[in-house]
Amino acid sequence: MLYTKNIAKTFPGVKALSDISFDLYQGEVHCIVGENGAGKSTFIKILSGALKPDSGEIYIDDRRFSFLDPYLAQSLGVQVIYQENILVPQMSVAENVFVGREKTGRFGIIDYKGMQQYTKEIIDFLGIDLDATSTVENLGVADQQFVKLIKAMAMDPKILIMDEPTTMFNTKDTETILKLVKDISQKGIGVIYISHRLKEITRIADRITVLRDGKTVSCYENGDGVDLNMITRDMVGRSVDVFYRKEKSDIGEEVLRVEGLKLDEDSRPIDFSLKRGEILGIAGMVGAGRTEIVRAIFGADNIFSGSIFYKGKKIQIKNPKQAIETGIGFITEDRQKTGLALGLSVVKNMTIAGLDKFSGGLINLKQETENAQKYVDMLDIKTPSLEQEVRFLSGGNQQKVVLARWLFKDVDVFIFDEPTRGIDVNSKAEIYKLMSELTKEGKSIIMVSSDMPELIAMSDRVIVVNNGEISDAVAGDDITEENILCSAIGVNGNEQVKNNI
Repeated sequence: MLYTKNIAKTFPGVKALSDISFDLYQGEVHCIVGENGAGKSTFIKILSGALKPDSGEIYIDDRRFSFLDPYLAQSLGVQVIYQENILVPQMSVAENVFVGREKTGRFGIIDYKGMQQYTKEIIDFLGIDLDATSTVENLGVADQQFVKLIKAMAMDPKILIMDEPTTMFNTKDTETILKLVKDISQKGIGVIYISHRLKEITRIADRITVLRDGKTVSCYENGDGVDLNMITRDMVGRSVDVFYRKEKSDIGEEVLRVEGLKLDEDSRPIDFSLKRGEILGIAGMVGAGRTEIVRAIFGADNIFSGSIFYKGKKIQIKNPKQAIETGIGFITEDRQKTGLALGLSVVKNMTIAGLDKFSGGLINLKQETENAQKYVDMLDIKTPSLEQEVRFLSGGNQQKVVLARWLFKDVDVFIFDEPTRGIDVNSKAEIYKLMSELTKEGKSIIMVSSDMPELIAMSDRVIVVNNGEISDAVAGDDITEENILCSAIGVNGNEQVKNNI
């Protein structure tokens, strides 16, 4: 269906792609893996017509093209589900599916019922629990990802490109997506599937192509003998541990305590504490209320009632500015919408929360640059310069910029909401190591995560949220996948919950 030959693309200061050759067969799931900055996103943007290659050839159904534009790519049956959010928040699900190609009736009047009915048919076909009339801004991040899939399927694609489709999902919804991918391919649609979750791709891939530094390194036929360690070595150019476990730290006195927290009048009160040098994991299904809890603590959402104590003192946090002044930093799950100022440079995004660190009310530009460069080096952020607009960095490097902001601000409590979403295996290990080092320095971390191995490996304690309340709390050897999942879906509760909160 698709063949590319010697595709190359250069940006100022960065050679993003160099002689990429790739092919896709009808009904095949061909996975692409690689570190952040390896060229995956650039390649799919060339296939979708969003970027023009400097050189190379693209063949679709035996037709040769030197480049595509978005209209041509769509007319050839190429559809992309991007990792970034490309939906219109104020529109309904059905309106987003048909935006730009609305169904109309007599006299050109938009046929809303017709659009809703067709959208519902796709929802039912995919087996997704979603209302076609719901407004997108009222949906959770995972449901918005489903909307992007529905939108792509409504275009009757021949080639479907999926960029990190499961990063927003918990275990249950991930299983739904993986099944859908296989179902879609069995209908003759060629699927290009990009993911950092190596165990996930080995379940669905027919072939796996590895990119590194903008080049094709290897291509594996998937089967029982596929070696994850070999794939990771190809990705990073050296051997790397797929799993990482938190290093031991001295857990000290209580730093943060939440008492009787209610997000609205009808919600159940929430109580938990966080200690110095500790990583407190927060688990639960998507939509259970995990993110809402940490946003309320950070002052991003209103609190109906309850108290927050910081280092033994009751505090009032009515907005993020007060949380930051207290010593709390927030790495959000949606880095593009709520984590970054996309139009600002890398250096400005890093220092924006810590401008008070410059004396006299004046920013010392040399000092600002030196500080930013330190974190670029520490976190191995791939950017052509500190002045590069952060919107042009890969997703994983954007996440590192957000983390660098709070390291520069030197906060005492870090809230990580899905800390390694959309990040490659090598960068994951780097972030886990940094989190361990932070706790050894006496910093404290609240970590919301849908990644079960991450929760088990990195948490000292885990509280499980179900339907807006804490249903369980586990520590030590009780932090198991079975205990967490059973509590997340309301099957059981641990008798030691009060002790572990």
